[in-house]
Order: sequence, then structure tokens, then C-alpha cells
Amino acid sequence: MAAAPAENRVVLRNISWETFERLSAECVNVAGTHFTYDEGNLEIVSVSLGHELPHHALVTLVDLTAEETERDFVGAGSSTFTRTDLAKSFEADSSFYFRHAAEVRAKDKIDLPIDPSPELIIEVDITRSSLNHFPLYAAIGIAEIWRFDGERVRFHRLEGSGYIPIEESVVLSPMTAAQATVFVERARHEKAPDWWRAVREWVRARCSA
Repeated sequence: MAAAPAENRVVLRNISWETFERLSAECVNVAGTHFTYDEGNLEIVSVSLGHELPHHALVTLVDLTAEETERDFVGAGSSTFTRTDLAKSFEADSSFYFRHAAEVRAKDKIDLPIDPSPELIIEVDITRSSLNHFPLYAAIGIAEIWRFDGERVRFHRLEGSGYIPIEESVVLSPMTAAQATVFVERARHEKAPDWWRAVREWVRARCSA
């Protein structure tokens, strides 16, 4: 029997903002379903365990790296971020605030562009989205993206109106794309406490070097 795909993706074209809002509201309580809307293009994604395992590993990397480097942060999960004026909306796999953590900690809802955009998002795209999310993220001002394509983790940093590849995270140094790739793979085979210990030890070693 063939393995289930990590993600099921549907892209609809020429969808009005009103239709997007209606569909999004109808699926608000459907776990594992994400909506991305960009000027008439609507992508609907439902995810399986093959998607969520590397996603969870990357979220834990953020948590442990921030803990070891004593950085304050707020994890906004897959919250919906919307710019009605730009006809853009997205639900990342996970999103995080660092520099603006104190500003958003007590909020129940983010209102862009009044509130700040998240500074780091995680995107797992194993089945290759046909909708390019990067222009949308750039328009909303996401500073950094950690993206896993099923084989490698790649880091991207916003420069001007687009993204450039980087090796070491600017938002969450000293984590690197290469080491994140190693840890995502190790998470598939190691017991959780052993894996957590390895991440912490790596971060401590890099910080003391």
C-alpha cells in the first residue's frame, strides 16, 4: 500500500475575498487545514503525520534554542495573519515573535498592519506547493523563514522585497540550516529525551565557542 502523502493541496484560482472568508470560516474548527490567499489565488492544505513530525521537530528546535540562549519569545502557532488591504492571508505551520514578544503576549488576535508581523515562520512543504508563498510573506514583512522540503531545511532572510538564502539564523542564532536538517532527521530515530539533550548540548557548545 502506498504511503499517504504528507500534505494534500488544492489551489483555486480567481477566488473572491468574500468567498475565501466564507470557506475559511466554515473550516475554522477543522484541525490540520491551512488556508493561504494571495490576490485571488487560494491554497487549501490538509496535513498528515508525515508533515507534522518534521514540523514538530522544528518547533522544538526553536523552543530549545531560545531557552538555551535565554531569548524571550511568543509562539503564535498556525494563527491566521491577514492584510485585507493587500488581499493576502496565510496560516503558517508555526510562527514566532521575538523582538516583539512583549507587544503581542497578551493579545488574543493579531490585527495587521497595526500589530507587528511575526519575525520567524516555519513552513513544511514536502509535496511542493504550486502557490509561491514567498512574495506574500515578503509583502507582510516576515523577517525569516525556516522551510523543510522533505530532505533539507533551508533558511531564508528578507532583504528588500525578496528573500535570500542564509546558513545561520539571524532571528535565532546560533541555529544553522545544516544543523536543523541533521536534527530533523535524528528526530525520526532517537528517543525524545536523548534528542532534546543533543540539541541543548549543541547550542551550548556553539554559544561557548
